[in-house]
Amino acid sequence: MKLGIPVYDGVNLLDVAGPLEMFTWVNPPDPANPLESMLLSEKGNPVTSINNARFHVHGSFDDAPSLDVIWVPGGDPEALSRIMSDPQSPYLNYLKQIARDATWVCSVCEGAMLLAQAGLLDGHRATTHWAFVKCLQTFPEIDVDTSNPRFLVSGNRLTGGGISSGLDESLKLISLLYDESTAEQVQRTTQYMPDPPVDAKLPGVAPPCQMTLP
Repeated sequence: MKLGIPVYDGVNLLDVAGPLEMFTWVNPPDPANPLESMLLSEKGNPVTSINNARFHVHGSFDDAPSLDVIWVPGGDPEALSRIMSDPQSPYLNYLKQIARDATWVCSVCEGAMLLAQAGLLDGHRATTHWAFVKCLQTFPEIDVDTSNPRFLVSGNRLTGGGISSGLDESLKLISLLYDESTAEQVQRTTQYMPDPPVDAKLPGVAPPCQMTLP
């Protein structure tokens, strides 16, 4: 089973590294059906995250195989705006192409904006980072959940909330691809039992959209 994470300059590092770590520790019930995860960039070049961490990828959009799962990360709003405003965007074209045959189409954080611009959330219920809910609501074909869930399943679409939500969402995806016991095994291996020392609350109402939209 092949899972691809298409990355770009300005991507949120945790949107990529957190889920990738979870996917790496999958021990499938059937050893003949492993989960192969890969990072992909447009030309196979390294990319620089929003916090200036530069990392290599496994391949390019052109040489990547067909995918069973596509996982779209969020990132710097300026980077998202550049991608979304380009009518010939290689990134959006790749999403449209690869999603045709994918079993699951997923996003975390503002990655939902990229799926939305590609038309891949039309007719679905979706979520995103709490600060970008109003931005996602500018797409009338999408039923945006304003309750800020950690993740949301709609048909074969799986969308996640802000940044750290990708950890919970990746465990949900693992349970959907395999079963709950496999997801629990990954949770134990990574010792993901969150118990933060603070208890902040999200705003009751999403702020106005601050992104420059096409």
